[in-house]
Amino acid sequence: MKGLLLKDWYMMKKYCRYYLFVSIGFIILSMMSSGNMFFVFYPCLLAGMIPVNLLGYDERSRWTEYVGTLPYTKTQIVSAKYLIGLFTQIALLTVICIAQGVKMGIEGTFVLKEFLLLMMLLLILASVASSLTLPFVFKYGVEKGRGAYYVMIGVVCAGSIIATTIFKEGLQNEIQLNAVLPIACLVGIGIYVLSWYLSVVFYKKKEM
Repeated sequence: MKGLLLKDWYMMKKYCRYYLFVSIGFIILSMMSSGNMFFVFYPCLLAGMIPVNLLGYDERSRWTEYVGTLPYTKTQIVSAKYLIGLFTQIALLTVICIAQGVKMGIEGTFVLKEFLLLMMLLLILASVASSLTLPFVFKYGVEKGRGAYYVMIGVVCAGSIIATTIFKEGLQNEIQLNAVLPIACLVGIGIYVLSWYLSVVFYKKKEM
């Protein structure tokens, strides 16, 4: 398992470096923007797509066939992609958390509840972005599964509009938000776990 994670880490450093630069660019834009949450949400979508891109490189290099000769189970192969995606999302969320905290502090608008609400929204998006894509990819392959990527773009656009509306209105519906968002956060984590399970099931049934 450690070997699979190291392989994906080396591939990510070589082939996904531009994701880092794009994410940094969007994070800078989010700090300069006065209210458009799309710049905050889009890096989360990019982080969610890294495992999909790694699977694409695996298919093109015939790794998906070669790995069958190695002492790894299909569960471990799938889990490696979910773990590398999870580590990437956590790292990116940490950077966004620091950037948005600094921005709110400079603007004098830092409110702990609003900040926590934003972080929960980002956690939900980061988990859902890869959760809805990876099962399709493991079942149908990267090319056919990429259709889910376009669905994710729609989710990000819709989420950014909703989040912008929420933070423009402030916490007028504070009680409802405090009740709904933690539940939505748990649902997002549950979807990630379910997606992980489904990907294992689909991959086990797939002929190599």
